Amino acid sequence: MSEEQEQTRVPGRYGLDEIAANRLEAWPNPNPERDYVIHLEIPEFTCLCPRSGFPDFATIVIDYVPDRSVVELKSLKLYINGYRDRQISHEAATNTILNDLVTLLGPRWMRVAGDFNVRGNIKTIIFAEYAAPDYSGPRSEYRRYMTGSGL
Repeated sequence: MSEEQEQTRVPGRYGLDEIAANRLEAWPNPNPERDYVIHLEIPEFTCLCPRSGFPDFATIVIDYVPDRSVVELKSLKLYINGYRDRQISHEAATNTILNDLVTLLGPRWMRVAGDFNVRGNIKTIIFAEYAAPDYSGPRSEYRRYMTGSGL
């Protein structure tokens, strides 16, 4: 960021501006010849219930086998933060994230899990998955690593 851009940042606003201007970004896969799994956990996902407007909290878990591209992590962070004020169901949020990442990356395989906090005495986990035609490589089991167990 240039000095001029730094000086024009408005306190309390520049993060919102970065989220609004963000676009998911793909980076070249450094090892496209190999099937390997990338595991991402986003433990502070929030969106708004489309019925009540109350906040919903979740951990989004993304597992994927890249083809030619991987997701650039800062762009993913800002993309996910864009859900904060969005009224969207658990099912729609999980499937939209999967659709957007598949469109951007063209992975060999991808699963997005929306592991939502208990609300109204109901625990909800949504799984949405994509596999390229004829893909037979690894498909990792659903697992959360960042559960507060010190790992």
